[in-house]
Amino acid sequence: MRFNRPAALSAAVIAGVCISSPALAGDLVYQPINPTFGGNPFNSQHLLGIANAQNKTKDPDAPARGSEADVFARQLQSRLLSALSSQIVDAIFGEDPQESGTIQFGDQTIEFVRGIDAITLTITSNGEVTTIVIPTFVSVP
Repeated sequence: MRFNRPAALSAAVIAGVCISSPALAGDLVYQPINPTFGGNPFNSQHLLGIANAQNKTKDPDAPARGSEADVFARQLQSRLLSALSSQIVDAIFGEDPQESGTIQFGDQTIEFVRGIDAITLTITSNGEVTTIVIPTFVSVP
């Protein structure tokens, strides 16, 4: 049997180079994308937008939008309540502040009483009572 010397020599050189050269690789490092798990905090708005775009479920407790007339009625009621609240603020803190008062709007009753150290607002709506206490700052000479 006769060996082809140049072919054997080149195979030996290739095998020697492959065995003797070090492997070039780096460490694999996991970097999370989600900021909840340590990722870049600038990703949060992007990830939230993607999640909301993919969300196909509807909130069963969400109020129905209703017709255009319903939307108009809600907006009108909101504007009226805003104007009413401005009048209450003027009655309590305006140029001629009142000591007490009662305002009724539909099924809502708003009572305010000015005390020595606080103003108490009592809002009654559909049988539910909410009390708000606003401290007054009295300057002592």
